Amino acid sequence: MLFLAAAAAVAAARPNILLCIADDASYPHMGAYGCPWVRTPGFDRVAREGLLFTRAYTPNAKCAPSRSCLLTGRNSWQLKAACNHWPYFPKEFLTYPEVLAERGYFVGKTGKGWAPGRPGTRGGKPRRLAGTPFDRRKAPPPTRGISSADYAANFKDFLDAKPPGKPFCFWYGAREPHRAYEYGSGVAKGGKRLDQVDRLPPYWPDNETIRNDVLDYAFEIEHFDSHLVRMLRLLEERGELQNTLVIVTSDNGMPFPRAKGQEYEISNHMPLAVMWKAGIRNPGRVIDDYVSFIDIAPTIIELAGLAWDQTGMAPSPGRSLTDIFFSDKAGTVNPRRDHVLIGKERHDVGRPHDWGYPIRGIFEDGLLYIRNFEPSRWPAGNPETGYLNCDGSPAKTQVLQLRRQGKNARFWTLCFGKRPGEELYDLRADPDCIRNLAANPAWQARKAALRDRLFAALRRQGDPRMLGRGEVFEQYPYANEKDRNFYERYMKGEKLRAGWVSPSDFEPRRPE
Repeated sequence: MLFLAAAAAVAAARPNILLCIADDASYPHMGAYGCPWVRTPGFDRVAREGLLFTRAYTPNAKCAPSRSCLLTGRNSWQLKAACNHWPYFPKEFLTYPEVLAERGYFVGKTGKGWAPGRPGTRGGKPRRLAGTPFDRRKAPPPTRGISSADYAANFKDFLDAKPPGKPFCFWYGAREPHRAYEYGSGVAKGGKRLDQVDRLPPYWPDNETIRNDVLDYAFEIEHFDSHLVRMLRLLEERGELQNTLVIVTSDNGMPFPRAKGQEYEISNHMPLAVMWKAGIRNPGRVIDDYVSFIDIAPTIIELAGLAWDQTGMAPSPGRSLTDIFFSDKAGTVNPRRDHVLIGKERHDVGRPHDWGYPIRGIFEDGLLYIRNFEPSRWPAGNPETGYLNCDGSPAKTQVLQLRRQGKNARFWTLCFGKRPGEELYDLRADPDCIRNLAANPAWQARKAALRDRLFAALRRQGDPRMLGRGEVFEQYPYANEKDRNFYERYMKGEKLRAGWVSPSDFEPRRPE
C-alpha cells in the first residue's frame, strides 16, 4: 500500500507536456524577440512567464529530419534513414510520445506530427510517433493558404477525452507558416504595411513583391500563435496550466531562398520559449546558452520521472534543460552549453542518382563553421529540375527572373549557386552569412579549431560520414515511389510533377 501511495504521488507530480511547433518559422520572427511586423501574444506570454531562448537550433533544417531529432533526442546523422526527408522511419528508434504513452501519460496530437515520410508499424499497429491524432474539428480558414484545422478545438477534444488524474502529453503541430500563401494576405487581411518590414536580408531584392511575401509569412505565424493563445486559455480555465510544461518552437527556417533546407543562421536558428509555472524558477529570464532540439526529449523524459536507459530509446547526446529551469540565472546559465552541431544529407528530389547535399557544421561563440562535403553539387537542387530544395514562392521566382534578365545575378549566386568546401561566418558582424572567412589568413587557426571540435564530436557519435560510409544516406529509399530517380526520369522527358515549385523555376533540360 505504501508503494502504491508513493507511486500515485509521483504520477500526480509529473507535469503535463504541451509542445507547440510551427511549420517553417525562423528566429527571430516572434514578437518577444522584437520583430516589428509579427504579433505573437501567445509566444510572448510563454516567454514572459517562462524562459526565452536566444540560441536554440535544430540540427537539420528540414521538416522530417528536424522533427526526428526533436522526438528522439538524437542528431540526424545518428538516425539512419530518418536523417533524410521523406524517409521510412527506422523501427529501432522510439520517440518520447511513444514512451510516455506506455508509461501512464495520455498522449495525443493535432495537425502535422512527424512528416513527411512513412512511420511504419510497431507491434503490428501503425506507429504514432507524435501521438494519437485529434483532428476532427474544422473552421473556415482566413486565407486559401491556411489549413482549415481548428487546432485549439481539437486540443479541447483531447482534454475532454483525458481520463481524470492522468498527466497528458500533447503535440500541437501547426501547418503554418508552411507554403503556399495567399499573396497579399498579410496586407489585405492582416492589416500590415509594407514599410513595417524593417529589414530584408541582402540575398533577396528589396521590392514590393518580396515584402508582401514576407508579410504573408508573418500572417501565417500569427495564425499559429492564435491557437496557442486559445490553448493556454483552455489550460487556465481547467486549472491545468500551473503544472504544464509548454514548449513553443518551429521545425526549421522560413520557406524562402537560402533559408529552409540550407544550414545557415536563418535556416537552423529557431524561436524557443518554455513555460512551466510549477517548476521554472525566476520566470522572465532570457537565456543565451546554446541549446539544441536534441535536448528536448531528454528534458521531457526526465520530468516525466523516467530514466533514459530504461525507456528503450536509443542513447542521446542531448542534455536535459532542467539545469536552466532550476537556476535563477539569466544570460549564460551553463558555460558548458557553448556549441551546437548541425548537418544534413538528402532533402528533396531533383539531383542525379538521388544524391543529397551533405553538410556538417558547428555554431560556437557567435561563429558558424560549415563543411560542404560535395561542393560540385547544387546546394538547393539542380537548376534543370527546378532547385527543388527551395519551396516555390514569389521570392524564389523574383531571384530567378532577375538572373535570367541579366540583373542582380548576385542574388542567384547567394541563393542557388555552388559553394566552396568550407564556409566560416562571424555572426556578430554578419548574421546573414554573406562574408565567407574560410580562406581569410587571419581566421585559419579559429577555423581549424572549430573543424577539429566538430569532427571529433561526429566521430564520437558514430556519424557514417566521418567513418567513410557517407554514401549510406543516399542509399536509403524515398518513402514516395514517385520520387525515386526523379532526375533521370525527368531528363528523359517524363512529365513529372513537383507541386511545391512554380513551373517557371525550371531551367532548360540539360545535364549540369
